[in-house]
Amino acid sequence: MPVDQQRSRFVFRKLTRQLVKLAAKPAPESVHKFRTSSRRVEALLDELAATDRNSTKLLKLLARLRKKAGRVRDLDVEIGSLRNLKVPEGAAHKSQLIRALTEERLRREKKLAKAFSGAAIPELRKRLKRASGEAMVMNDRAALSVALRLVAKLARDSGPLTEKMLHQYRIIGKRARYLAELAGNDPEAQRLVAQLKRMQDVIGDWHDWLKLANKAGKLFGGVRESPLVAALHNVTRAKFRHAVDALSEARTGLASKKPATMDSAVGRLEGRHDPAEGISAVA
Repeated sequence: MPVDQQRSRFVFRKLTRQLVKLAAKPAPESVHKFRTSSRRVEALLDELAATDRNSTKLLKLLARLRKKAGRVRDLDVEIGSLRNLKVPEGAAHKSQLIRALTEERLRREKKLAKAFSGAAIPELRKRLKRASGEAMVMNDRAALSVALRLVAKLARDSGPLTEKMLHQYRIIGKRARYLAELAGNDPEAQRLVAQLKRMQDVIGDWHDWLKLANKAGKLFGGVRESPLVAALHNVTRAKFRHAVDALSEARTGLASKKPATMDSAVGRLEGRHDPAEGISAVA
């Protein structure tokens, strides 16, 4: 079996293991690993494998479950960030918000557990096994080429950044990183993965704090009404600047990269959708 085929099948096996763990206990680590494993499978099927009825249904199932898992994961991150935030003047609001987030987390966890009950896990495992056996993944250089095509927009755009655009670039970069990882030990792929991971982590950190600040604002009002809200807005602004810097750094690194030449086996990718389209589907 070619090394790239082994690598792709490992992606499917890893997700299958995470399904079992998450069904047993929606612990923060299990929720996080399920989301990242499902994104890797989605990227592989969407960008590198032939589409069939099984993969279409599999992607729909994964998207629905990942959305529910994402809500739990967001709350885990928000609770952890809030607990580590030092804001003496806003201690009362901080405690109140932690309680509200914890209660919401319990509700979301129950919904997630329900989604994984019954026939959901057996059906997912069956479809994953079938997709793993049928997926005809292209060679390592093709995986890298598609990844570079996805990130081309990151290097090309130079307009003013909005919060929405910054988050979208993170999503594009995340999918490109997962594809580049399929190229294994290819030096160019490893450099790309490192660049994208740093950008993804920094922008993701900002986005997590932004959502936390928005939730606090809905409960307590503006910066004048709540020291906690004021502190969260200060943190979020600083994180935004760091995120912009990380994207600029990634753009500089990507500017010199050109998509690798694809062989005839990947000619079917020509004319596919623009990588920037449909990015909300992988958020």
